[in-house]
Amino acid sequence: MNKRVILAANAGKCILTVLTFLTSLGAIAQTDTASAPKDSIVVVVTNGVKLQHEVNHIPLTYIHKQPVLSLQQMLKGNAAGVYVQEPSGEPGTEQNIFVRGISSPLLSKRELFDQQAAVYLNGIPLVQDNPFAYEIQKYDFNRIGPATNLLAAINLDNIESIEVIKDPVVLAKLGPVATNGAIWITTKNAHSGYREISINSYYGFAQTPSVTPVNAAYENNFRKPFYDRFGTLVDRLNYPPYLRDSTNVDYYGPANWIDNYYKNTPLYNVDLSLTGGSERANFRFFGGATKNASSADETAINRYTGSFFINAAPIKWLMVSSMITYNRMERTRNRNIRDRLAEQRYNPDLTNPLTPNKNLYSSYLNEFNKAIDENISNVIQGYFALSANLNKFSYNGRIAFDYNEGIRDAFWPTTLLEKNNFVSNYFGYNQRVVISNTVSYKLNVNKRQKLLLEAGQNFMADTYKYDYAYAYNGPNDFVKINVVNGDPNAADYLLPTSFRVNYFPGKMRSALASFSGNATYSFNDVLKLHAVVSRDGSSNMQPDNRWTTNFSGGAEWDIKKQFDTKLKRINAFTVTGSWARLGRLLSDDRFNAGAQYRVDMGWGNEPTLGSYVGMPGISRPYTSGWIGYGIPWAYSDQLNIGFRLATLNRRLKFALDIYNREDKEMLLPVPVPVEWGYTSAYKNGMHVRNNGVDLTVAADLLPAESNTVRWNFALNLNYNNNKLIALPGGLQEVIIGNNKLEVGKRIDAFWVLLNNRVGSAYPPSGLATNYRGVPFKAGDPRWVDVTNDDTINDEDKVLKGNYIPKVSGGFSNSIGFKSFTLDAQFYFAIGRKVLNQYASSRLNFINVEASNNINSVKEITFWEKKMDLSSYPMYNPWSAVVPYRLEQDMFLDDASFLKLRSLSLSYNLKTGKKKTFTSCVFYVTGTNLLTITPFKGDDPELVNYNGIYTGYGLPLSRTFITGVRVGL
Repeated sequence: MNKRVILAANAGKCILTVLTFLTSLGAIAQTDTASAPKDSIVVVVTNGVKLQHEVNHIPLTYIHKQPVLSLQQMLKGNAAGVYVQEPSGEPGTEQNIFVRGISSPLLSKRELFDQQAAVYLNGIPLVQDNPFAYEIQKYDFNRIGPATNLLAAINLDNIESIEVIKDPVVLAKLGPVATNGAIWITTKNAHSGYREISINSYYGFAQTPSVTPVNAAYENNFRKPFYDRFGTLVDRLNYPPYLRDSTNVDYYGPANWIDNYYKNTPLYNVDLSLTGGSERANFRFFGGATKNASSADETAINRYTGSFFINAAPIKWLMVSSMITYNRMERTRNRNIRDRLAEQRYNPDLTNPLTPNKNLYSSYLNEFNKAIDENISNVIQGYFALSANLNKFSYNGRIAFDYNEGIRDAFWPTTLLEKNNFVSNYFGYNQRVVISNTVSYKLNVNKRQKLLLEAGQNFMADTYKYDYAYAYNGPNDFVKINVVNGDPNAADYLLPTSFRVNYFPGKMRSALASFSGNATYSFNDVLKLHAVVSRDGSSNMQPDNRWTTNFSGGAEWDIKKQFDTKLKRINAFTVTGSWARLGRLLSDDRFNAGAQYRVDMGWGNEPTLGSYVGMPGISRPYTSGWIGYGIPWAYSDQLNIGFRLATLNRRLKFALDIYNREDKEMLLPVPVPVEWGYTSAYKNGMHVRNNGVDLTVAADLLPAESNTVRWNFALNLNYNNNKLIALPGGLQEVIIGNNKLEVGKRIDAFWVLLNNRVGSAYPPSGLATNYRGVPFKAGDPRWVDVTNDDTINDEDKVLKGNYIPKVSGGFSNSIGFKSFTLDAQFYFAIGRKVLNQYASSRLNFINVEASNNINSVKEITFWEKKMDLSSYPMYNPWSAVVPYRLEQDMFLDDASFLKLRSLSLSYNLKTGKKKTFTSCVFYVTGTNLLTITPFKGDDPELVNYNGIYTGYGLPLSRTFITGVRVGL
């Protein structure tokens, strides 16, 4: 452990030295966004190259009044075509961004990493965690290490603008990194002028939610009808111990545990920025401290931010720029039993749950005072850039980096694990270096025709590294680290009192090289044509398929400008069309060498063993899947047709995009015969289509000219539909675990049995007499016999529902009266289904408790009524057909929702030249105030990435803050 600290310290000193040198060189910010109305096409500088593209601007005005922590929360409900998953209200946990749907089925958390939109911070493509760490995990509830959302490091008060990029031509300019869409973030930068000081701060609290606590009497009353109707004497004798004695006050006493679990928790934010300088040299400093907290289980995250910009122009035509930003995040994690056991890989006796009694639960929580769970993430970004403009020629060069590291030290005492303690240590980092150069030439053919030619080079090198160790059975609860002698060659290197250690190192490198050429032709500023061609090579591809060619083209027609006299009532009207073929990157280097050996000595129930009888070894990738040769680049064909319209003196604006995305030649782990010894073989050829519509409306219902009453309305909406077009090898269907993929159906559908209901619209069918050969008896369900063969099995399952919503978006209202403004933001998702595993587990209590596995864990929230189970039919829970199994449409719930996400009231103190403040706004905000949904559970958002509702997610806290934003 000491060696690791010394190495980390030395690495930190080296990085700081390099950054100090780069910063000392000075520069001017390279990223520049020209001012333009939202209904037009704007110009954005990407690595020094101007790109014409359509964007969605995130409305930061009222987001600035919310206690949002992560980029995902900033985007939620604020941009058409962007769907954000937030499966837990625990601050700083991982969240997902999908732009215009998903391109492949989410079979595990590994697939999530290949579906996320790329995020750019001042032109730097940010590096995120890599999924290869899941190879050494038995469960994927959380990634090893701090498992902190790295996009929570982006401070909202340091942002100038956020744009969602979906236009194919612009994505082609950004390269294969942005095939899933891109989020373009521009921070506030240094500029010339008199000194400016900005102070932004808020304080508030996360409110204790309204929950219904229960005790053993409730659980006993819930189970009693099942025992009375179906239970035998043997079943009654096996009644759970914690429910047998109604005089046991530990379980039948007061259910007052919520006093120790849910609490009003403070949260705050303080930011300060200082900007100044001249046109030839200027700077900006930003610093901030944030605490975001949940009202549940004392979870919280602290973030400390510092960024510095220096801009200088030593000569008129040469500009130099540099930036460095640093964030430190310290996360206090939950004390969930399931999450702890998942890392410990050991299931104790789970027969009796935690007690709902406050005093006994307090005694349990006191044992965590002996524990250690430190989670720290450090995130650093920076760049050094040159920009030269010589008449019609221009050059832009940049070297940029993004580095983040995660540290977690955990220790759990013997009192929390059946007299066996546990320790784990994690240190990992992700590093990205980007070198880019671009030259351009502007050619004026004549007064009407213009041509812009550009050529560029981009090189991106990534390194992912982790060192992870866990150990059991330490000498006592006072020794919380592994004790070593210091000489690894000595026989007593591990002292007799030491833990029994399992060590897992991992490292992966990848590189992406791109060479591109672009041309933009303009005719009379009415018609513009765009073309992009690039040659991209990735080290993660196999040697015979290292390189691919990507290309795109687009057109923009300004109808208003061409027919101005005939369209007097229309202020702006533009039609655009673009198409691109974009290569898809692989996030794992295991595909680049074909068949290979791996540290893989496990089996189905323990897939992550790296040794055999204590000796390390390597084998074929039996559990992770066979990888062959001849794997080509997967690619995405994207088409977008857009319409922009403004009327009523630009008081009413519409933006409509119709899109189609075809993702082809994608890899899929296809199951193979068991005789092969492999669980699957990766084959290319999967083809998925996503098509839909993005709609954005902005209306000034009461314009601000009167300065008395104002009313602005904004709406964004996306309709998306996905379909599986082809499977590898010409297959028509494939079954992978509990998922079935069938050509012509959605890739996010659930594979379930149909419950036979009177008057249902299901296809007519007879009633089967058995389930997989087990005869149906009284008290058993009657599932629809789809195949009419008198037997219920997997062939009778159908694909139904979808966990990615068909329609999603949000709308907002901003109503102003004199200096007061009331802002309300709503967020919605329609046409979305989830599988209710929570209800299935509660009703299937006989089998769940008998299995004693990780899914049998009862958290303290077991003593909370999350939903009403009385609406489900009463079946025999002891039946061999398992009547309450999850894979049936009885547990397929409608999870559509409409949420009042925030409500803010602000007062703008009048300022002017003679005032002390240039701006001063006071505000009060409440978040997560109202949810309208038919969902049976507690919150339709608290669902896993694959549409499974388990009830483990911490609630999205209702918060109330009061704050002030001051400019000096």
